[in-house]
Amino acid sequence: MDDEGNGNLGNPILDRSRLIELHEKMLTIRVFEERVFELYGQNLVPGTIHLYAGEEAVAVGVCSHLLDDDYIVSTHRGHGHCIAKGARLDRTMAEILGRKDGYCQGKGGSMHIADFSKGMLGATAVVGAGIPIATGAGLSIKLRGTKQVAACFFGDGASNQGTFHEGINLAAIWRLPVLFICENNLYAMGTRQSQAMIVPDIAERARAYGIPGILVKGNDVLEVFKAAKEAVERARGGNGPTLVECKTYRRMGHSRMDPAAYRPRAEVDEWLRNDPIRRSKDELLRMGISDAELAKIEARVSDAVNTAAEFALNSPFPDSKEAFEGVYGQEGT
Repeated sequence: MDDEGNGNLGNPILDRSRLIELHEKMLTIRVFEERVFELYGQNLVPGTIHLYAGEEAVAVGVCSHLLDDDYIVSTHRGHGHCIAKGARLDRTMAEILGRKDGYCQGKGGSMHIADFSKGMLGATAVVGAGIPIATGAGLSIKLRGTKQVAACFFGDGASNQGTFHEGINLAAIWRLPVLFICENNLYAMGTRQSQAMIVPDIAERARAYGIPGILVKGNDVLEVFKAAKEAVERARGGNGPTLVECKTYRRMGHSRMDPAAYRPRAEVDEWLRNDPIRRSKDELLRMGISDAELAKIEARVSDAVNTAAEFALNSPFPDSKEAFEGVYGQEGT
């Protein structure tokens, strides 16, 4: 285990084209979230939103190793997971705006997006609720004898729920192909991790279940990429689950209505200087990519998000007569 999370894993060898893919995917998530924030301010998003901005390296680093038929289970902060797994921007945006062309016909909204064609089993607003779902998916994989894996994303607060311990314990006993990805942004809503648990690193808890615990810098997409590669290979090889803790930081409050005044200004500034997209951009510049090439990537991402927003805004709202369609099973089925 990398007890300090200080980069001891080292960077994997990636060619420039692959790093560009990772950078562009992270940038897509960031620009998408910025647009969602803007639309929310225009009162176009029902309910609230929990933005993923700042944590992009985790979703992208993990999902870059997953195939379409691999599973992921997401959280209330799940837009980034959807996009990293390959969900369409337009249908994701439409769902967030409560429109009929969204993945769940506008009935799920920001916190309940699912796309089974990409293995996205859904997001859940209940803290820690995705962990046993991922364990169940892993059991399904083992019983069917496929080479799939399941990845479960959750925050530091979820690691104090009973579902965390029960789900990981079962996955360990049955050697299930599950990746437990803890996105530790240091705060469970407004409660700092150090106020809720005595151990400094959640990855340490893996020892209680006899599985590997890996601690990485969650803002370094190359570190996450390498840790996820190791965990995926272990799972596909029939060697059971891995707990990967990614130390990261959300750029904004817990939700749109949270000003995050509980976070020290110096801490925020330090983490913003360590922004994952800034890190990947600097790495690309070191690899010889030009500012002009980076500008083309940014323009391509901007166009894609603009197109998605236009699609969503032009999508109709679901008719009230459809309120119960797709919600309950039909009698006799």
